[in-house]
Amino acid sequence: MDDKVSQIIQAISIWALPVIFAITVHEVAHGWIAKKYGDNTAYAQGRLTLNPVHHIDWFGTIILPILLLVSGTGMIFGWAKPVPVNGRYFKNPRRDMAMVALAGPVSNLLMAFAWALCARIALLINIESITVPLSLMGKAGISINLVLAVINLIPIPPLDGSRIITAMLSHNMAYKYNQLEPYGFYILIALMYFGILGIIMYLPMVLLQMLFYGIAGL
Repeated sequence: MDDKVSQIIQAISIWALPVIFAITVHEVAHGWIAKKYGDNTAYAQGRLTLNPVHHIDWFGTIILPILLLVSGTGMIFGWAKPVPVNGRYFKNPRRDMAMVALAGPVSNLLMAFAWALCARIALLINIESITVPLSLMGKAGISINLVLAVINLIPIPPLDGSRIITAMLSHNMAYKYNQLEPYGFYILIALMYFGILGIIMYLPMVLLQMLFYGIAGL
């Protein structure tokens, strides 16, 4: 087998599980908190499950992460099908929607911690056949979850950060701000293409990686 193909297969085998769970749990967290605040929409549609089949977006969950992995961009991210959230069921729609939005990045930070513990345990086991793949998967799990947490907190509609900002704005300003939503994806791609996204994410990523890699012993 060609070395390049072998490396790609190895990389996919290491990253597949962390990426799928990072994206899936992120969406489930949104739906779970929405249910806590009175919105059962996601629950009624069977979306409060960790079965990734119910959350996969073929481009955002499968194709894009693989393309980013193969291209060697140094950044891997993606998304699942957004869980449905209906703010009409919330007692305080603006505040509650902000909490629902915040749940996604928080879940990614918790998963980064869990993967850090996996990597730490792998190092303690000290059996090469277990330590090497599990520590590599732990590092991948930390990386993808930190990327998703940081990128989703960028205040570009419809990213989670924009929902948090919306709760702080007047109704008129919030309405005008969220009119950017149809263009949010294109703005994000442009920021990535021109290298601005990397600059925005650099400091929080470095600080968080130092923290979680330290926990992992990497």
